[in-house]
Amino acid sequence: MSVQINNLQKPVVKVFVATTVTLTFISFWRAAAIVLADLASSAYYVGGDAEKVIGKSAPWFVLAVMIFSYAVRALYIESSAMFVRGGVYRVVKQALGGTLAKLSVSALLFDYVLTGPISSVAAGQYFVGFLTDTLHHIGHDVHIPENAFSAVFAVCVTIYFWWKNIQGIHESSERALQIMKITTVMVVLLIVWCFITIAKNGAQLPPLPAPADMHRDRESLGWLLGTWAERIPLIMLLVGFGHSVLAMSGEESLAQVNREIEHPKLKNLEKTGLVIFLYSLFFTSLVSFFAVMIIPDHERHNYFANLIGGLAMHVVGPYTLKLAFQGFVVLVGALILSGAVNTAIVGANGVLSRMVEDGVLTTWFKKPQKKYGTSYRVINMIAGLQALTIIASRGNVYLLASLYAFGVIWSFSFMSLAVLVLRYKMPEKREWKVPGNIQIGGVEIPIGLGIISIILFSTAFTNLFTKQMATIAGVSFSIVFFIVLTVSERSVAQQHATGESGLEQFNIAANTELDASVVEVRPGNILVAVRDPHNLSYLRNVLSKVDTSKTDVVVMTARIFRREHTFSGTLEMETSEVFDKYEQELFTAVVSVAEKEGKHVSLVVVPTNDVFEAIVATAQRLNSSVVVCGQSN
Repeated sequence: MSVQINNLQKPVVKVFVATTVTLTFISFWRAAAIVLADLASSAYYVGGDAEKVIGKSAPWFVLAVMIFSYAVRALYIESSAMFVRGGVYRVVKQALGGTLAKLSVSALLFDYVLTGPISSVAAGQYFVGFLTDTLHHIGHDVHIPENAFSAVFAVCVTIYFWWKNIQGIHESSERALQIMKITTVMVVLLIVWCFITIAKNGAQLPPLPAPADMHRDRESLGWLLGTWAERIPLIMLLVGFGHSVLAMSGEESLAQVNREIEHPKLKNLEKTGLVIFLYSLFFTSLVSFFAVMIIPDHERHNYFANLIGGLAMHVVGPYTLKLAFQGFVVLVGALILSGAVNTAIVGANGVLSRMVEDGVLTTWFKKPQKKYGTSYRVINMIAGLQALTIIASRGNVYLLASLYAFGVIWSFSFMSLAVLVLRYKMPEKREWKVPGNIQIGGVEIPIGLGIISIILFSTAFTNLFTKQMATIAGVSFSIVFFIVLTVSERSVAQQHATGESGLEQFNIAANTELDASVVEVRPGNILVAVRDPHNLSYLRNVLSKVDTSKTDVVVMTARIFRREHTFSGTLEMETSEVFDKYEQELFTAVVSVAEKEGKHVSLVVVPTNDVFEAIVATAQRLNSSVVVCGQSN
């Protein structure tokens, strides 16, 4: 039911405005920028790290990983279409149960804890390389301690993005978008300059992967060194693939930013995935190929931690011009690699928020920050772990890289298995599916999903035996965090049993008088009155039709109060009396509807002794153009 509101005399109304950490939506360009800040940043270090371990054929493995990354991205699109609040934990729990879900999210958090440190430390390495080259150019033979400088730089970057995330995702996504614009200019210049260099000097492609030519030492083969496994070509190819898997780190962040992607959510999610794929494919793959084709073999090992910087110094042109371009490369590298710290905080924040909603972690973690409304306690914890990791590693980028892939590949593997199982546990029609499905006798066979799962698990088990340090550290971290999650889940079991888990946390601000400035809405808004969390179809209908960038939507509920709450015509009520468990459940359901549509709503509670009078009075005070209500019981 909708009613047009005329501009009548406006009564005074006391109101309680509810705000939550969610309901801030971003464009697919911003979403892509957040994920690319991590995914594209791997171009700065994955090529050098892979060649150091595998050999000169590393670029082909990097290319294979980048092509395969689109298949992994398809997994996240399917799961995100099923669960707006998706990610590894939610999907794995639905398919495989809570125990495997906690194990998978433990591995994922190990990934996020390392994403920021490896990226920011790599940025520090680029800075050191540029400073050293510049000082040598002007005649100063000064030695700068690379690892120590990188560690200090990385800690400063972590503190900066900690603060930006405390301010909110819109602030951090704006920064990520600016970084990717600058990065794009650098990428285009680099690619064009490298092609000019190849056209003038000539070059040969890297050798195709051949197991006999790959490095065979403890760093590349780990526990497989000297065993029968190294004589099997397929296993050696999996070893190379596994050591290059860092190139597709950041995929899980796509699921975490999905809830913040604006309407139309699924189409924008697909656009985000396509932008990420094309950008990372050309940038990461070409950098690896160009480095082998342009930098001489006897010099390239000096640039494994500074690969694009070394590439900039070996293109054609005057030395001073190349040094200036290296400075630009380093500047962009510092921005994009530092931006990966932001991506890690955003992703980990989303994962741990799911833990709170499912009653695994206490709601204490999701308490909104008073000024900005963000889940600052989770952000504090993740940023703190990242800073401790940087200090513990002492700025050693190779050590961080060896640890990083553990969480990446195992979180992907658990996700693929979960999506595969859900095809049979929840066979109902989906909005989107991973391609490669055939029908046999009325039964759908997900060939594509099956192949993806086999490749991921094969790579994961290969890495388990070849990356010794990563296996020890990753398994230890996962076990410790699994124990923490299990103990925490038991401590909130009573809350979970009473249905209090999974509820949003809200900041409640009391105002003596209601007007549009208090709720921060524009005149002509639409007021939707709600009461039943299980009957919000009319709200969903409004959001599906309204462009909230032009017309605001206010969702209100009325709380009936007794006469003893009034004295001399003034309403005297405490926040706890107005906003109780029922209002929390109601607005949690409202937030879920808004997230599914990818549109913002404002939340208001009005205490009253006459519901219909409160609805009309609120609409008048807000200058609403339409009031929408559900059918009255």
